[in-house]
Amino acid sequence: MKKVFFKTFGCRTNQFDTQVMMSKLKEFELSTDEMNSDIIVVNSCTVTNGADSSVRNYISSMKRKNPDAKVILAGCGSHSKGEALFEDNKVFGVMGHSEKENINEILKRETRFYEIGDLEHIDSTIVEEFVGKSRAFIKIQEGCDFACSYCIIPAVRGGARSHREEIVLEQIRKLAANGFGEFILTGTNVGSYGKDHETSMAKLLKKMSMIRGVRRIRIGSLEPIQIDNEFMELLDEPWMAKHLHIALQHTSDKMLELMNRRNRFETDIMLFNKIAEHGYALGTDYIVGHPGEDEKAWEEAMARVRELPLTHVHAFSYSKRDNTASATMKPEVRGNIAKERHRELTELVKAKNYAFRRSHNSNLEVLLENGKDGVFYGFDQYFNKVEVRSDEDLSSNWVLLNDVEVEPDVNRAKL
Repeated sequence: MKKVFFKTFGCRTNQFDTQVMMSKLKEFELSTDEMNSDIIVVNSCTVTNGADSSVRNYISSMKRKNPDAKVILAGCGSHSKGEALFEDNKVFGVMGHSEKENINEILKRETRFYEIGDLEHIDSTIVEEFVGKSRAFIKIQEGCDFACSYCIIPAVRGGARSHREEIVLEQIRKLAANGFGEFILTGTNVGSYGKDHETSMAKLLKKMSMIRGVRRIRIGSLEPIQIDNEFMELLDEPWMAKHLHIALQHTSDKMLELMNRRNRFETDIMLFNKIAEHGYALGTDYIVGHPGEDEKAWEEAMARVRELPLTHVHAFSYSKRDNTASATMKPEVRGNIAKERHRELTELVKAKNYAFRRSHNSNLEVLLENGKDGVFYGFDQYFNKVEVRSDEDLSSNWVLLNDVEVEPDVNRAKL
């Protein structure tokens, strides 16, 4: 049997898609060694220029290090860069999102192929195991109907569409029966789940929580306008992870308007404060250096970040994407200025996170995911990383920690 290695770039949705492809391989052997593989499937990300560069560099390195392997491009990059890479003979084949459930047949091909498929497909695969994972990622929807001016993702993932509820719940039942206790709901725009099926995220969460074995549920990135009263009523449920990632993207209303965002700071801060009252850690996505971000807008934005009960940030320096509205906007922000603003933002939120962890340093429920030489790592209910030292093998175990040493970069404990 030919050996197949999967290289996954980007988000949790891609991680789930890789698991779907792995589960569909019936006539191939999964490999953990890219240098000793016959086929290398690159599940790519294209959200930024840096993501595209990482994928290209990896493909080039594999062509040098393992020239006999067939390199297959999958994922979002197949829709944005696949044609060029195929025509330049950089990859043996290209397969779009809709083709991943056919991967077993596709990988049998002896001649080069370009199977881009469509952007309307929705998976029906039930993943029963997650290779090398303690937590299970559950993709509940695909695509996005937002039209943020900087974003290419709707063009490579399609419009918002939900997975059928019965498929999602059956998948969770099977994974829970196989020992998984923590589930992370993911998708392109998770909060849009259910709008095409006359249901909602809150209704799905309630049904998930009733499945035997479900211990903790985390939710991927939500939009502020997607958090309604029905969802707010679930905040104190014991199975809800005490961390929400709510995508603001900026805190200057001028910039939010330029980005064609649907949120504004006045309502954002009210929402964050209300959720924080329930003891939640709060994260966000944030773009710095978008065209039009002058010094006045940045100073206002940072003053507002200081007001927010923010504990985590996924900060990006703006990356121009072809065929987006932002690509033609002026004036552009110089790279060195964007880099300094990125540093200023991340250091501020890091300090906020440190303060939060110092005040939340007991009764921490941690799922330890991996370990080596007696040192194990996992995340607590607030999505803060914890390092645990123990003479016992604690991989994939839940631990309750009360004696935690809080350091600037990590929480530490010993059992």
